[in-house]
Amino acid sequence: MSGLALTVTVPQPHAPFSLLSMPSSTSSICISRSRSRSTAINFDLVTCFRHMGLYSFRFRFRARDRQDRRRNPILNAASSSAGAVELGFREIQEKCCKWQWNGHSITYLVLHPPQPRSSNPPLLLVHGFGASIAHWRRNIMILAESQTVYAIDLLGFGASEKPAGFAYTMEKWAQLILDFLYEIVRKPTVLIGNSVGSLACVIAASESTNGLVRGLVLLNCAGGMNNKAIVDDWRIKLLLPLLWLFDFLMKQRGIASSIFERVKQRDNLRNILLSVYGNKESVDEDLLQIIKEPADEEGALDAFISIVTGPPGPNPVQLMPRISLPILVLWGNQDPFTPLDGPVGKYFASLPSQQPNVSFCILEGVGHCPHDDRPDLVHEKLIPWLASLSHLPTITTTS
Repeated sequence: MSGLALTVTVPQPHAPFSLLSMPSSTSSICISRSRSRSTAINFDLVTCFRHMGLYSFRFRFRARDRQDRRRNPILNAASSSAGAVELGFREIQEKCCKWQWNGHSITYLVLHPPQPRSSNPPLLLVHGFGASIAHWRRNIMILAESQTVYAIDLLGFGASEKPAGFAYTMEKWAQLILDFLYEIVRKPTVLIGNSVGSLACVIAASESTNGLVRGLVLLNCAGGMNNKAIVDDWRIKLLLPLLWLFDFLMKQRGIASSIFERVKQRDNLRNILLSVYGNKESVDEDLLQIIKEPADEEGALDAFISIVTGPPGPNPVQLMPRISLPILVLWGNQDPFTPLDGPVGKYFASLPSQQPNVSFCILEGVGHCPHDDRPDLVHEKLIPWLASLSHLPTITTTS
């Protein structure tokens, strides 16, 4: 789409922001109230525009040289060590199964522990926007040491079907999750989600009436299917005209196709990922393939258009008070999509003082996808929390 250029100057909310100055600390802090001073703009499409040449910011970025760190997959969960085991993209693809949901093919993975324990609930991993089962490559083997692990490709993503003309909504993804629990897992399950996957899990938990949701783990939960939901952030208000323009452009199929093609170009994709990962070494060739390959499939463009221009869906602020299940919230403090000082981050950081069932932990130096960015920090908090569930009584959601 040559000839289209959008240039916007955005005032800096606190101090000059540069990805060069991100904190390098790798420790994690559990808190009940956010003290973050993140200055990132709560608008993911800004990053896309900037790296596509369609949007200009006065930000600088320098990526360190990286080597391709593809690892041989280790399938024996008992032999793994925390944070060190990674499944390959092709390995995951080969082990996936298919399930029919409302006439659509859904891809999922299941891995059982070497010594199953009935007291440990199964886990369901739900990816975020543009991702898939393979985005959990650094978590599946570790978690499967002690618990049965399921992971699913949401409709429109990964190897799941991408039906033409389908109207994607958060509510439909939440129903997919509930139906998967009912038809495939058939046991009370801990839902673990990232970004919009987290929000889908929140909606599912708030609507579950059959006791099949055992707990929630939310990794940098999104405020909506797209950022039109986040209207309380002054930075979003400032960019509302750009949002409206983007919606208009995306509804013109020729323009949308050109934008989509530029987004998924390998160099653009790498730059976008580098901007949302705190640990730049985690952005490797496998990650690029995980994101790019499904985006090249038929129906991916339709899904992209529907998701970024569709309704944002339910707001977690209205849903969370309805849930009395145990909840662990992990938040990377270098997230430019849902920053700690934005309305969504502030809300979740305040929850422990309002709801005793919620634990909130900040992961320092970590971006929007903590499970792949710094899996060791995630496992450090997640695994003990999961172990504690076996000693707690089963709790259902409240209406």
